[in-house]
Amino acid sequence: MGWIETPLSLQSAFTSWRWDTSTVVVVVVLAVGYWAARVRSARAGTPIPRQRPAMFGLMGLGIWLLSGISFVGVYSDTLMWPRALQSLLLLYVVPFGLASGQPFTVLRGALGPAGQARLDRILQSTLARAMTFPLGPSLAMLATPWLLYLSPWYGIVLRNGAADALTRIVLVLIGFVYFYSRLQADPVPHRYSQGISLLITIFESLADGILGIVLWWGPLIAVGYYTAVGRTWGPDLRMDQTISAGIIWVLGDVLGLPYLFALMRAWASDERRKAAEVDAELDAAEAASPAPARRRRFSQTAPDAQATAGAVQGAGLWWENDPILRERFRR
Repeated sequence: MGWIETPLSLQSAFTSWRWDTSTVVVVVVLAVGYWAARVRSARAGTPIPRQRPAMFGLMGLGIWLLSGISFVGVYSDTLMWPRALQSLLLLYVVPFGLASGQPFTVLRGALGPAGQARLDRILQSTLARAMTFPLGPSLAMLATPWLLYLSPWYGIVLRNGAADALTRIVLVLIGFVYFYSRLQADPVPHRYSQGISLLITIFESLADGILGIVLWWGPLIAVGYYTAVGRTWGPDLRMDQTISAGIIWVLGDVLGLPYLFALMRAWASDERRKAAEVDAELDAAEAASPAPARRRRFSQTAPDAQATAGAVQGAGLWWENDPILRERFRR
């Protein structure tokens, strides 16, 4: 872990870079694996739309790489707000891009029949169903930022390079399971209504806002570490933590808008699909009914309609329905 003595400015934000072994290795392995699986899937007759690899590569792997080697990673051990920005990107933006790239669809298309059957069994296993049940990933997404900043976990990450690298990978994994199970762009163990995802998103926004308020007005975090850094430039500890709170609160909601739009689009698509299925079932049921029965049904309704029409025509003044008065007035 290294402290940076160079003040963070607009110029240094573009010129500050570092080598982050764990991030580079993971990103390269995932990029090569995804590209190879996509090529093999296309050869097998299962092409993937271009926007999916773009989401996986640019929003997923690209931002993951920048979060480690750019100024965000360089100053993450010196200032609190770059660390908050890095955690936000790894927990929300990167997993959303990876899940939007349909990695399991790409992998399934690259496998043979035996491999596809094995992957399907894994995705339908009890463990996969438990991991993708809405309550589990949602609680993990809600609890992780609170545990990271309000427990000794944060201080360990700042002081230990291995814990830092492992924590960043864990953040991506937690976020990926959440977005994979909620977007449902890939084959999932069970498909849940997108209305549930919209409700969960609202609660998560509230939780992020509360965490931002706690960091804003609460006690300073990792005071011993940041005091030992001895930084003589930039914001003081209180302002640094206040900026971090704003990033978690405001920027977190802004970065969540693409996910919200994706949920609304998926919800509308599900409703159209369900309506089409109902229409198809009704059409099939009508087509399966015998033609004589349909004619008999229509013929049975004709007398009823005539009787109804006769009743309407026969309806008049109240005394016309009384037989004695009707005969008297006819005279």
